[in-house]
Amino acid sequence: MNKILKDTMAITLITLVSGLALGVVHDITLEPIRAQEAKAKEEAYKAVFEDADSFESVLETRDDSLEAFLDESGYPRQDINEVMAAKGSDGSDLGYAFTVTTKEGYGGDIQFTMGVQNDGTLNGISILSISETAGLGMRATTEEFQSQFKDRNVEKFEYTKNGATEEDEIDALSGATVTSNAMTNGVNAGLAAFRYENGKGGEAE
Repeated sequence: MNKILKDTMAITLITLVSGLALGVVHDITLEPIRAQEAKAKEEAYKAVFEDADSFESVLETRDDSLEAFLDESGYPRQDINEVMAAKGSDGSDLGYAFTVTTKEGYGGDIQFTMGVQNDGTLNGISILSISETAGLGMRATTEEFQSQFKDRNVEKFEYTKNGATEEDEIDALSGATVTSNAMTNGVNAGLAAFRYENGKGGEAE
């Protein structure tokens, strides 16, 4: 009986010590992880808005009205995770930077940032996380694909398999139609969010 009691106490003590140790490690690593994530996001925003001197938060949590607007606009599987106002060195408003998640990827969610100037010109996109098929959907991370969205001023994009000829067209990734569709709808959702934030949302078509 004494042996059972001792073993139980020993196991309980080990469990408590292990739990405390894990808690301490978690507390120690939490802030560096958060700092690294914030740095990565800042760099991603800077990549899509090079002219911005700083970024100020406009939206950090889910906005039900914005999400409803996206749903009505035809983008129910896209989320706007964060909206930042891009500021010039003199404090002037240059436009917005968005963090967008599209749930239509072949390998799961795809998250990226995009910057839109006040006149609606899309500066470009920068992918934060993606897990598409190597050699196919993962080519969405290439400059060749992402540059198609750079310096365009359109209401929405369409992808084509026959060679883009119009300002609002992009070339689909060969063998990765699902990824091409996910990225196009994600960018279009970001443009819709820009119109919403810029006071141009109105009624969805």
